[in-house]
Amino acid sequence: MKSSLLSVGLALASGAIAWKEVSSCDEIQYSSVPGVFLQDDPKTDPSNFDYANWNFGLINRTYPSDAHFDPHHKKTQWQRFANYVDSLNHECGKDAQVNYKVLFMGRHGEGWHNTAESYYGTPAWNCYWAELDGNGTSVWADAQLTPNGVAQAQKANAYYKSRFEKEKLPYFQSYYSSPLKRCIQTANYTFASLNLPHSHPFKPVIKELFREDISIHTCDRRSTKTQIHAFAPNFQFEEGFSETDLLWRGDQDQGETSAHQAARSKIALDDVFSHDDNTWISLSSHSGEIGSILSVLNHRSFSLSTGQIIPVLVKAELVEPTVATTTYASFTSEPTCKSPPVTSISGQGCVCASATTTTFTTATATPGCSI
Repeated sequence: MKSSLLSVGLALASGAIAWKEVSSCDEIQYSSVPGVFLQDDPKTDPSNFDYANWNFGLINRTYPSDAHFDPHHKKTQWQRFANYVDSLNHECGKDAQVNYKVLFMGRHGEGWHNTAESYYGTPAWNCYWAELDGNGTSVWADAQLTPNGVAQAQKANAYYKSRFEKEKLPYFQSYYSSPLKRCIQTANYTFASLNLPHSHPFKPVIKELFREDISIHTCDRRSTKTQIHAFAPNFQFEEGFSETDLLWRGDQDQGETSAHQAARSKIALDDVFSHDDNTWISLSSHSGEIGSILSVLNHRSFSLSTGQIIPVLVKAELVEPTVATTTYASFTSEPTCKSPPVTSISGQGCVCASATTTTFTTATATPGCSI
């Protein structure tokens, strides 16, 4: 069942396919190309993987295009990979049904909501504290970065600098960000101070549907457009970006389902692939949203800790449109406690206190900024 969120997304994503004019074929099917990054490999453990130890995960290998491009073996791995991607798109041709892009997805640095969840514990956080704007000491409504989160973004800044200058990693041609402040800050700390060429400036675009799981948590509620512009005047807004947050339903105790998130993630990807002819793209987003995008790309699940980055070689193919027959719930009720929980029990959730009874909730799996 399509909600108003998907209607908003469809409006934002309307338009002609960028790499091919089509009439009957207007459905985009995505896949991640395996054998390029270590993150593609099932043997790579996400829990202890750090992009800065592994050249963003780029595998040292040869490509079919190496023979003509690098006969004397003097190019870097990134130069040869970039040439390989160019050769793939060249083989497809401008009238082809297939297009390739390299998508770098970075999770925001640590935010105040992350530290609050660690302090209170996930069940208590999901069931009570996350529905508040803060606790009098910290504010986590549309959470900003902690000093540690800033340091994580600065680490990314230094590592990108080394890759651009030493390894000839191609400069990004497009930058996108979630509308939530922690992602905007992360993108700014990561890229704004880099010495980028004039041909590849840092001109980030805020896209509504690249936000985190839409839950009852206040850290998932974005600020107004006016507030965001004052916070980050160098960021641009996608066309149709609303003044107020039309998607958050926390005041109704309703959160987004995973099926709905996957559908709106695809709408956001379709918009980029339909309107952006660039190949090298940066996206600053969230763990839950990046996980959703990876599922749309048919990539293996790969969880990211705060500040971590995952690149994917994406293959997009135009296919005959299919008639949707599957229905799903777009939003669902999420349980809460009306006061701080008595305690929490692992695997069961929060124990909510009332005047006469104490009850269990099932809040341990609540989606949102806590992930």
